[in-house]
Amino acid sequence: MDKEINTETVIKAKTEEVWAVLTDFDNYQKWNPFIKLIKGQMVVGNRITVRLEPPGSSGMNIRPKVLAFVVNKEFRWIGHLLIPGLFDGDHRFELVDNKNGTTTFRQSEKFKGILIPLFKKMLDINTTNGFRQMNEKLKNIVEQK
Repeated sequence: MDKEINTETVIKAKTEEVWAVLTDFDNYQKWNPFIKLIKGQMVVGNRITVRLEPPGSSGMNIRPKVLAFVVNKEFRWIGHLLIPGLFDGDHRFELVDNKNGTTTFRQSEKFKGILIPLFKKMLDINTTNGFRQMNEKLKNIVEQK
């Protein structure tokens, strides 16, 4: 069973400005309503610590593996619930330079695993709302700088 969430917003700022806020992990707790913590070295293959707090649900700590970290372009990880194949999430942040002084920020996640049907409602509502809230807050912070 698969499930995918895709969100995006256009930010009136250069890609480098968006990237600077997106990757300032030490300040996530101050502004990010969805991801409260990211700790660890952003090197492909490394495990990092992430604290997720989707609106309307209890938070969780995960230890995903970094799949991509390309400056001003993409940050991506994959996490698993207990063991691979039960509930896996491939989370991606992408920045697209629109060549007009704006940046499209895309946040998406592909979920796979046999437990997806049990979490469908939470993913459709809580997780999707968490993505949207984070996107909007990122947009507001970057545009106010």
